[in-house]
Amino acid sequence: MSDTFSLGEHRWMARALQLARRGLLTTRPNPRVGCLLIHSGAIVAEGWHERAGGPHAEIMALEKAGAMTRGATAILTLEPCGHHGRTPPCDQALIDAGVRSVVVAMEDPNPQVAGRGLQRLRDAGLGVRLGLMEAQAEALNAGFVTRMRLGRPRIVVKLASSLDGRTAMANGESRWITGGAARADVHRWRAASCAILTGIGTVRADDPRLTPRDVDGLDDMPPPLRVVLDSRLRMSPRAAMLQQPGTTLVITASDNAEARQALEQAGAEVARVGATDGRLDLTAVMQLLGDREINDLLVEAGAELAGALLQSRLADELVLYQAPHFLGGEGRPLVELPGLEHLGDRVRLKLTDTRMVGDDLRLQLQPVTGEA
Repeated sequence: MSDTFSLGEHRWMARALQLARRGLLTTRPNPRVGCLLIHSGAIVAEGWHERAGGPHAEIMALEKAGAMTRGATAILTLEPCGHHGRTPPCDQALIDAGVRSVVVAMEDPNPQVAGRGLQRLRDAGLGVRLGLMEAQAEALNAGFVTRMRLGRPRIVVKLASSLDGRTAMANGESRWITGGAARADVHRWRAASCAILTGIGTVRADDPRLTPRDVDGLDDMPPPLRVVLDSRLRMSPRAAMLQQPGTTLVITASDNAEARQALEQAGAEVARVGATDGRLDLTAVMQLLGDREINDLLVEAGAELAGALLQSRLADELVLYQAPHFLGGEGRPLVELPGLEHLGDRVRLKLTDTRMVGDDLRLQLQPVTGEA
């Protein structure tokens, strides 16, 4: 039998999720978490996880509440941790503070926690109810949930095209397909990601920096990890992204020691994975990034890599910006999907959100699996 919740508890959980979102840009690789403490039907303290290594949301709220913690109800967007990491366990802090009961949106998918924190609360005599606004809590931490369950990041592929699905003219000219508002929106997506990935073709053609710029709220956070897929180590040590703050990781199948040394001397990290027919094993790439605690991966790449991620069923979401113009049939395609011969082979997508960003249309889509 599922737990039932009052209208007031729904409102409190909505507020806790709102607080959790304040850590959208700053908690990586930790989840975003919010907490309220309720006493006599009123909020007596609020807290949220501000950054990795800092106090968790529960500790922030407990410290603010003082003596009002005794007999209070905690509203939590995520199960409290029960293990020693960079901070002490939060389940014990709630018990020691005299909290009477907890209402939790979702169980922690981290195998180190995974229901253990809730069970310790029950064993200590606290009332525990689970599942209030669970879907919203999972959506807020979709990357963290994906990494904990699948061992890889949640992969969002960013694309930009004309209305006729072209990303550049036949000669490669592409600046700018979309307007300034859409480009600024992309920088916000970058800022909310743990890593940004591209292919060597894009690096050689555009020499991108792959950094979030002009985004409020980043404080002194290091920029997201930059990842380049470069099977043959063709990346120049003079690439623009190697001149930026933060880390660039080049993933290759090559054993070219000279090229590797040149990139490492330029400040890059280089890692090897397997390859087939000259193409990197994308599953191995994503497992490597999962091992590096990458929750949310934004892919900004060309048609070949975008298509490969779709066909390998690794892409979790597409963010497509469509500009209100045509580039003609000779322009470069949005994605390359070789081997599709019949309508039944098509890659099906579900539209989850659509909105105008300046003069451009932004579509968010998720691949559809299974039968139509």
